[in-house]
Amino acid sequence: MVVFLLTIVGALNWGLVGLGSFFGFDGNLVHLLLGSWSVVENVVYILVGLSGIWLAVSHKSDCKGCTSDK
Repeated sequence: MVVFLLTIVGALNWGLVGLGSFFGFDGNLVHLLLGSWSVVENVVYILVGLSGIWLAVSHKSDCKGCTSDK
């Protein structure tokens, strides 16, 4: 569950960064919340990245659409 939530946080953060670049604001939510604690901010980025890797590696065993009972 933690991996899933961190991946959602990362996806939303990248979406806000993209929107921010179009509309001229800093949409990096992680930086806005944790910018004064740069070490904690970097740990969050690392955890989000590791969560993405974990989901990519474990996807096939968790995905009902990827397995076939034929």
